[in-house]
Amino acid sequence: MNKSKETTLHQRIVSDIEGHIVSGEWPPGHRIPFEVDLTKEYNCSRMTVNKALTQLAKAGLIERRKKSGSFVTQPQAQSAVLEIHDISAEVQSLNLQYSFAVSKHEQRRAKADDVRRLDVTPGSFIVDVACVHQAGGRPFCLEERLISLSTVPEAADANFSEMAPGAWLINQIPWSSAEHRIHAVSAGSDEAAALGIPRNTACLVVERRTWSNNGPVTHVRFTYPGDRHALVARFTPASQ
Repeated sequence: MNKSKETTLHQRIVSDIEGHIVSGEWPPGHRIPFEVDLTKEYNCSRMTVNKALTQLAKAGLIERRKKSGSFVTQPQAQSAVLEIHDISAEVQSLNLQYSFAVSKHEQRRAKADDVRRLDVTPGSFIVDVACVHQAGGRPFCLEERLISLSTVPEAADANFSEMAPGAWLINQIPWSSAEHRIHAVSAGSDEAAALGIPRNTACLVVERRTWSNNGPVTHVRFTYPGDRHALVARFTPASQ
């Protein structure tokens, strides 16, 4: 087989497999046909197939497991560190179906930990709400949110059954400043149960506080299984 034909076949194999994955025809966990089967299907050398699969693995689309074959990887979401993003849009960017379910919703007075997290006065009224966001029917992210009723009194009547708390707030009230804190944790029993992962699984936590001109708006803690999320920051050199 001449070199140009081999290159064309390599590109075709990459394109075909990528198409199956991006379209959703081959979902996460799907086994890619074995090298010997792809060799017969494309009537090419094993080396050509191996090169194509290696390229797909480097791109993060598949995972190659020794003696087991190659499998479609779980898509990893990316979000900008300094942006306030909509999780539903984040999930849909992965070509996966989005849904969410509220697991906790109550109004109460702020306790000591709430005062620290939300920057409100002790005893002030807050909304404490939690929900699990899902991607393709699998838990994607646990959201735990506190909302200040002094700043956002409308939250007292919101039920969040049709719109997730974050999206509701973005539509409801403008924010003037925000603070992010990012760290890694091992999943405790509550996080493990909510996300359907083993306890002590490595997780990425993004905490955010926002303020409006009238005071603190919300504190939210997003917990992601560590293999399903990445943070991206774009920046330019400081002026000399």
